[in-house]
Amino acid sequence: MAINAKLEMRQTQSLVMTPQLQQAIKLLQLSNMELSAFVEGELERNPLLERSDGDGPASPTTDDNAPEGSDEKNDSAADARDSDNWVDLESGGDNNRTEDLDADPRDMFPDSEDFVPGAVMDSGWSGLTQSGPGVSEDGADLEAYVAEEKTLRLHLSEQLALAFADPAQRMIGQHIIDLTDESGYLRGELDLLASQLGAPIDLVEDTLRQMQNFDPCGVFARDLRECLTIQLKERDRCDPAMAALVDNLHLLAAHDLVALKRATSVSDEDLLDMIAELKRLNPKPGLEFGAAPAQPIVPDVLLRTLPDGSYHVELNSDTLPRVLVNQTYYARVSKSPLAKDDKSYLVDCLQTANWLVKSLDQRARTILKVSQEIVRQQDAFFTYGVRHLRPLNLKTVADAISMHESTVSRVTANKYMATNRGLFELKYFFTSAIAATGEGDFHSSEAVRHRIREMIDGEPAEDVLSDDKIVERLKVDGIDIARRTVAKYREALGIPSSVQRRRQKRMALTVSA
Repeated sequence: MAINAKLEMRQTQSLVMTPQLQQAIKLLQLSNMELSAFVEGELERNPLLERSDGDGPASPTTDDNAPEGSDEKNDSAADARDSDNWVDLESGGDNNRTEDLDADPRDMFPDSEDFVPGAVMDSGWSGLTQSGPGVSEDGADLEAYVAEEKTLRLHLSEQLALAFADPAQRMIGQHIIDLTDESGYLRGELDLLASQLGAPIDLVEDTLRQMQNFDPCGVFARDLRECLTIQLKERDRCDPAMAALVDNLHLLAAHDLVALKRATSVSDEDLLDMIAELKRLNPKPGLEFGAAPAQPIVPDVLLRTLPDGSYHVELNSDTLPRVLVNQTYYARVSKSPLAKDDKSYLVDCLQTANWLVKSLDQRARTILKVSQEIVRQQDAFFTYGVRHLRPLNLKTVADAISMHESTVSRVTANKYMATNRGLFELKYFFTSAIAATGEGDFHSSEAVRHRIREMIDGEPAEDVLSDDKIVERLKVDGIDIARRTVAKYREALGIPSSVQRRRQKRMALTVSA
């Protein structure tokens, strides 16, 4: 077969993702906070975009009918008016404009008997800048000196400066503080730190040993056992029995009182007292100075119950960016003589701005459409609760609103709905189906998990439910489920096994008694 070069023409169909289409898909799956950050970036980059003022149309940045240079003239006129109304109290003599005041200057300073307008600046008044609740007697703005919240790092650094006089130990101590997390635990190897600083390991360990006496007690520990030991030593309670208890925390977590009694060699009463004292310690001492602030969740969709019992779905207007295209500015700039590159840039900015406004509007409509269908499918949940949550998948919603499953998936990502039952992510309403015994309807996996939690929360200490017993009770309620599925749901809920729960309940009864 001969190998030669030739030209061929073929006609094929393919889906091309244009940059505008990629941007629309990206906007669809962004959360409201990510969307706000994206829009802020576009407002900085695109001169034709402007933020809308409220519900009405955005006011133009400039006036079409104003002549060129009118802004400068208006500013100059305003400055002139301000200067005309200014009373020059420094000049004194006949040049003082005291007649422009509604009151005599002496009435403005009633504490001064011998008031001389020209002597104001020489009589100590020049030191007064402003007055008010946030200003001290010497004119200092107290609001500028409001104490900020003290962090753990700052608190430890202050103690470091007082604890060591040796510059080498101060440097080592500062690096140890940098390796400490917000809980107060040291997250780093001392050997690595010593090699990085070129310091003897003995000096690093001695510095750490002294710093473990810092406040809060228990800071700079490398694990939970060391943290509790430091606090016990501070209270002078680290006797051999308590040290043995701390060394066997795994037995305490398993609530194995028999093994703990054997390890500590104490009586039942002393063991319970030691456990109670251990629970009063702080396992995360660094959190006394606060952790990273939790980011509040702002719902994208609001659900209201109407008087007739139906539900009204609306978008949260606070999460919708309001941007408009400044056509006035575009018309003015496009009329002026521009270079070819400038014209191309202006056209690109106009296209990008128009597409962004259209994409934001389409995103809002899509979210509302999907949310309305979710509410229609899960109306029993909003009326009766989690037990009546129905199995739902993306395809069901996509077919009902004539959209693709991938679109519904992107819409429900990182979006939240405020309902009469609480705040839920839109993906919460999509659950798998569990078969029913007989010919009943399928059950939602989330509703089954809720039933498992209710059963375990209501179990008595003398009759702890095993996974097999939970399966039997669920089958009585018409839910066909395997034991391994119950175990998987229980572990996902963070519920220990029946053996561990029995030990916990017995220990709780013993301590309370």
